[in-house]
Amino acid sequence: MADETEGLQPSHRLDVLGFLCPVPVAKTREALEGLDEGAVLEVLADDPETLHDMPMLIGRGPHRLVHVGERHGEIRFLIEVAPQ
Repeated sequence: MADETEGLQPSHRLDVLGFLCPVPVAKTREALEGLDEGAVLEVLADDPETLHDMPMLIGRGPHRLVHVGERHGEIRFLIEVAPQ
């Protein structure tokens, strides 16, 4: 089975490393509002709460959480922007 992120490159990046809840989710929501359909937002965070909060945020809206990965305490989210 092919990886869903294969060939999917972020068009925008949001670095919220060092920020704690609720800042990463609030900043992600703000960033998504300004992006066009089809854009891919990469969010970099290190607050473990984002592993719970980010999927909840995306699950409430039209966007698609394409990838969640964690490495060396850094969490990477890829979010594909849907029409709003």
